[in-house]
Amino acid sequence: MSVKRMDNVLLVVDDLEVTKAFFLELGLTLEGEATVEGPEVGRLIGLNDVRATIAMMRTPDGQGIELDKFHTPDAVRLGPVDAPVNALRYRRVMFAVDQIDALIARMVAHGAELIGEMQYGDTYRLAYIRGPEGIIVGLAEQLG
Repeated sequence: MSVKRMDNVLLVVDDLEVTKAFFLELGLTLEGEATVEGPEVGRLIGLNDVRATIAMMRTPDGQGIELDKFHTPDAVRLGPVDAPVNALRYRRVMFAVDQIDALIARMVAHGAELIGEMQYGDTYRLAYIRGPEGIIVGLAEQLG
């Protein structure tokens, strides 16, 4: 057996509402939201007395991003929110997009920070933006 597909990516966040709004503005949809708690959850993730709210976001093609807000135990921040892209840890998620300029403008108006942008030959335009919780999102628009 081998990996069949990626199911989702988990992002632990402090402000669930602001982060959901950010991903909704990007074009994801909220599939559902629930509170999880209890000893079975704790055994699964290796923590005691777990209580968390999870929100499952979906891209138009069905890929998932799970946002978790821990109520107990408190989440632990490992470094600054605005850590650079080369900081050790998962640093970004990238989405294929259309109309990258309009999307960047909309996201900046929504509070995102444009980190940088470039064109990769005649195949892609790329941009990195930083959203709430320091989340870095890559945007890639295929050219031609």
